[in-house]
Amino acid sequence: MSANVAVTGIGLLSALGEGVDAHWTKLMQEGVQPIVDEASYAPYTVHPLGEVDFSTQVPKRGDLRQMEPWQRIGTFTAGLALSDAGIAGKPEYLDKTHMIVAAGSGERDTATDMKVLATISDREDGDIRANEILPSNLRPTLFLAQLSNLLAGNISIVHKVTGSSRTFMGEEMAGVSAVETAVRRIKAGQGELFLIGGAFNSQREDILLNFELGGMLSQGPFKPVWERAGNGAAAAGLAPASIGVFLVLEEMLHAKARGAKIYAQIDDIHSARCNRQNGAALENARAQFAVIEEKITTGPLAILSGASGAQPATGEELEFLQALFEQGHPAYIRAYGSVLGHGIEAHLPTGIALAAMALQNDSFYAPFDTSGLEQEFSGSLEQIAVTSWGHWRGEAIALLSKVGI
Repeated sequence: MSANVAVTGIGLLSALGEGVDAHWTKLMQEGVQPIVDEASYAPYTVHPLGEVDFSTQVPKRGDLRQMEPWQRIGTFTAGLALSDAGIAGKPEYLDKTHMIVAAGSGERDTATDMKVLATISDREDGDIRANEILPSNLRPTLFLAQLSNLLAGNISIVHKVTGSSRTFMGEEMAGVSAVETAVRRIKAGQGELFLIGGAFNSQREDILLNFELGGMLSQGPFKPVWERAGNGAAAAGLAPASIGVFLVLEEMLHAKARGAKIYAQIDDIHSARCNRQNGAALENARAQFAVIEEKITTGPLAILSGASGAQPATGEELEFLQALFEQGHPAYIRAYGSVLGHGIEAHLPTGIALAAMALQNDSFYAPFDTSGLEQEFSGSLEQIAVTSWGHWRGEAIALLSKVGI
């Protein structure tokens, strides 16, 4: 018999604030308004962070000084999750806490990039000049984009998490793999405590350029996720978020034995990849749902959709979700990207966090937009499905339940 997986700690930082309580209060407001910046990177919209006192979780100035924003966000939220789970500063737990981080390739030093380009643009010895500039502008041991596994290293150093460590790269699927690996290992008896999550800094010209080259950014005035679909090429696309989320996942009996607060349990999670041609993603989603369907209780099914707004993925996911009604599952959909933005590597862990918060509070979120697709929830909240369709590749679905269901 496999073990049950409990969510016992949540660390969350976004444009809406920091911590579980701040997010729960704001997200439960009727007609919650997202915080967006439409001016700084026009015509693109980002969900920016507000003022954050990172020293509350990273007290040493030297540690903060050598971290770029994405690392600060991640290390900060990892500390929030450990504190929320009641294991921060406790070596008897931290020594056996395994860490799985979802990360991108790190932030580029845009100023150095620009200096190199400006210097070599009209020179025949450009390669030589570039090699002269880089050593004097880059920090020792780093190359032009920071190493992806530096986030895990900083969390280990700052918070003394000393179990095994693994870093996944690969946009949304990195976050999916972090959650899925921890769940599978707990169910297989290969660990009792896991710290998993990711961080993303959207306030970067280099990352916005990457997405724009792929035609993935929404342009013009901000619109919620479902309202971007069908509004033309400019409206379709993602609005990236500066966001960090870490979760403490724990074997259920271990959590109960130490008297931990338990938000919810993760029943199952499945993922797949395809070439996104001819409805292949839709078939993946249907196959995944068929596997978890036997674990779904009767009654309304709350769904937190990780749809990004990018096409054609968002349109196909909407087709999948709307078809659930025909299959006898009254589905109440919430696209959380409409209020928090799209977190790339951190996006599925964010959905898991929001689902766990709702199940612990026995209350689902009001509609996040006025499109008419998101209906008011009625009935008893027992389970929540969380979807993640990558803006480019990868489909996943997770099922969470109230403890004891």
